[in-house]
Amino acid sequence: MAENNTNAPLIETSAVGFTYQGSETPALQDVTLSIGVGECVLLCGKSGCGKTTFTRLLNGLAPAFFPGRMLGSCRVGDLLAGTAAIEEYVPLVGSVFQNPKTQYFNVDTTAELAFPCENVGMPSAEIRSRVQDCARRFGLTGLMDRSIFRLSGGEKQRIAFAAASMLGPRLLVLDEPTSNLDAGAIVQLHDMIAAMKEAGVTIVLAEHRLAWITDLADRYFFFEEGRLAAQWTAAAFAALTAKALTARGLRARELAPCRARLREKSAASNGPAPAQAAIQSKGLTLGYSKRSPIRTLPDFSLAYGEIVGLMGHNGIGKSTLARTLCGLLKPLGGQILWDGAPAKPRSCTRRSFLVMQDVNYQLFSDSVREEVLLGAAQPERCDEILAALGLTTLADRHPMSLSGGQKQRVVVAAAMLSGKDLIVLDEPTSGLDHAHMQQVGQLLQQLKQAGKIVLVITHDEELAADWCDRVIQWNDKEERGR
Repeated sequence: MAENNTNAPLIETSAVGFTYQGSETPALQDVTLSIGVGECVLLCGKSGCGKTTFTRLLNGLAPAFFPGRMLGSCRVGDLLAGTAAIEEYVPLVGSVFQNPKTQYFNVDTTAELAFPCENVGMPSAEIRSRVQDCARRFGLTGLMDRSIFRLSGGEKQRIAFAAASMLGPRLLVLDEPTSNLDAGAIVQLHDMIAAMKEAGVTIVLAEHRLAWITDLADRYFFFEEGRLAAQWTAAAFAALTAKALTARGLRARELAPCRARLREKSAASNGPAPAQAAIQSKGLTLGYSKRSPIRTLPDFSLAYGEIVGLMGHNGIGKSTLARTLCGLLKPLGGQILWDGAPAKPRSCTRRSFLVMQDVNYQLFSDSVREEVLLGAAQPERCDEILAALGLTTLADRHPMSLSGGQKQRVVVAAAMLSGKDLIVLDEPTSGLDHAHMQQVGQLLQQLKQAGKIVLVITHDEELAADWCDRVIQWNDKEERGR
């Protein structure tokens, strides 16, 4: 790995701009900056501000994989974007994406770590040595020889990070790596980044969540409408007020106030059941097979006209509960009551709408408007809902051409028009900036005021603290696999 020589920048850009093929609006405009060897810098700004596009120039994905018109220059080491072949970036730059599933090449963890080395023709003995060393260095020994499909979100992200470091890159580029992670997994990722920084690796993070990285970030680059609008040292950023952060669409730098409110809302969930409970669980056991149940739940209730947050570690069963409540999975034991009567999976499906964590699985139409109207019980409210979600200008766009945050809002709009009683949202603010997080919160309030039952599965402490009426907290010791 490179020595920490901050006198020679590893990254230099000069008036760089980029416009994606088929778009008339530049994603980046006139960005000039330099980043030294061994620095950890954070790219921040609202969704769609150009952060991801900038990271694609750094790792060679643009314009090689994402074609478009580039202006100016972007140099990483000796490689010039638009001139260097994408394979030249492989030993120099390691990348970790928001969704680790998009970067896996194998079905087991050991093979995934070995793949980068195999790809460059490294001898077998050296590959085995590197895999063992990497597993020890990042505390992954217990995850070796495991199926990728049986890992939690946090475990998948740790494997992706380790794989990105296998060739000893001089630069690590991470695009929203914590968007689907719980607090414990974020701490583990933080420590892995700290180890790489200590080794002299340059770290570039595009991230909305700010609180977890403040002790590692040396500088902050703020993007706005494709331009580098401001930059701060760590000390200058720490001096910004909460109001100044919010005005720029940035998340909280300190989560202590959120966590205090979460403790109060968790205590409220331990109190008596709502007087007008719509849904009740009785001895409900979750899982995909009776041989390996995920957990048996303490009984809980959900009421009409309330927003309930469900929080807990990755892999603890939250998404499984969502599928069970929506009738997509049968309970392994116990029952679900609707309005006091036992409910079969088919009736649960008729009365519920699930906004999945990966909304790509539920986009079917050729335009945003058609998608939102698909199965709509209140089509006359379509324009109103599109406007409320900031989707009006995207109404004629194909849903698969949108950004991740925009896709998510399209499915939330469909949920609002569905007329269903129960709306379950699985990580609705993953990868969203402060403004769009607040927008989702306001939509939750609209659903509440319409008398809907709203269950929000989330790791987003800010969303839960600000917008949920009460919060159910799960932990590993609680009724797991009983």
